[in-house]
Amino acid sequence: MKRRSIWIIIGLMSIAMVGMGALQIYWINWSIKLGKKNIEVSIQDALRSVAKNLSDQEQKQAAANPYSREAESLRRNLQSIAQRLPPPLNLQQLIDRELESRGIFTEYRYGVFSSQRNSFVIKNGNYQVDDFSPRVTVPEYTDSELQLINSKYKTPLFALGITTPGYLYMYFPNLNSFIWTSTWKSLLAALLFTGAILFCFIYTILIVFRQKKVSEMKTDFINNMTHEFKTPIATISLAADSIQSPMISGNKDKVNRFANIIKQENKRMLEQVEKVLQMAKFDRENLNLKLAKVDIHILIQQAVDNISLQVTQKEGSIESVFRADKSIIEADENHISNIIHNLLDNANKYTPQKPTIKVYTKDKAESIEIIIEDNGIGLSREAQKHIFEKFYRVHTGNLHDVKGFGLGLSYVKALVTAHSGSISVKSELGKGSRFILNLPYLQSKQ
Repeated sequence: MKRRSIWIIIGLMSIAMVGMGALQIYWINWSIKLGKKNIEVSIQDALRSVAKNLSDQEQKQAAANPYSREAESLRRNLQSIAQRLPPPLNLQQLIDRELESRGIFTEYRYGVFSSQRNSFVIKNGNYQVDDFSPRVTVPEYTDSELQLINSKYKTPLFALGITTPGYLYMYFPNLNSFIWTSTWKSLLAALLFTGAILFCFIYTILIVFRQKKVSEMKTDFINNMTHEFKTPIATISLAADSIQSPMISGNKDKVNRFANIIKQENKRMLEQVEKVLQMAKFDRENLNLKLAKVDIHILIQQAVDNISLQVTQKEGSIESVFRADKSIIEADENHISNIIHNLLDNANKYTPQKPTIKVYTKDKAESIEIIIEDNGIGLSREAQKHIFEKFYRVHTGNLHDVKGFGLGLSYVKALVTAHSGSISVKSELGKGSRFILNLPYLQSKQ
């Protein structure tokens, strides 16, 4: 898929995600408003129910005791609301019952306001005045009373036509918190589902770019492989044609020379093919190691001796400094040798002129540390993140001066991991690289 197509799809998906997010915010806001409205309706309904219960109780008491009707009529005429109410404790129990039956469990304050006195006669379960105290002409309300008076939750008590002796006021200081508490489950579910969709969206984008990158790396790998095989195949073809030439076939030395060239080029191709096949094997199954006691210092010295000629041809130098006292490890000798050879080969390849390569060993608590330094081209921070990935090669422009498939370090990483070890790199562009390898002395029993 072309990069432009990917960005178009990402753009469309992003627009869809933004639209869905905006719609989700709208529905969440609507849900909160609806929840608040339902609670407010329930509170008003509870207030009306309290007022109705109070009126019904008064009527029942009057019907049960007809001798008290005159007194009842007197109370109505005097509009003495405090005397017509049950005790404050009973009134509060009635309010609690009506609120709880509607699922409203939050702190509240209430007060009974007398229209005759222009003041509160009952507040939060306590009488405020007696029935014979003088009328309040210019009331002075406290802060708590102002909260009650300014509250929109009120209902008339013992209303008769358009007149009423008083009102029941209620104030809920923590109503917003209660509304959030009552709606948090649906909000949390909405946020979780939205978060899951957003996560999947981002993860999908990352996968698309990762797969595109892998596809590009595999394309580069095929191109590199074609280039790498083209040269030895051409060399083998020329050597074979030369051997068949009458001028060469009679010369034994020249025949041997060209035969040796064919053998060396064929060996080089086989090594490259073997490396590719070995990496494919790592992908399919666990690597079976042939563990034995191995002297790592001997393997390092052998690798140093083998590559020293190539380093010398570039007017460079290579040295090994063995500082570790313990050099015997439990490992697969062939694979460990390949690890060291690969790292030294890279150090030489990526140092264009006069390479200076140093190999150190150090003792660690349960492992030996091997450090390979060079003064080569170095690695950028971005390259260091991907250097151990398959098919990854450091970009050097259009030049193909460094050969390979981008499998060397991924091969090394796989082998080190198979040995329960670790490998890391410290590098700076233009100042060389430092590969740090740790291999345990003993392999854990599995």
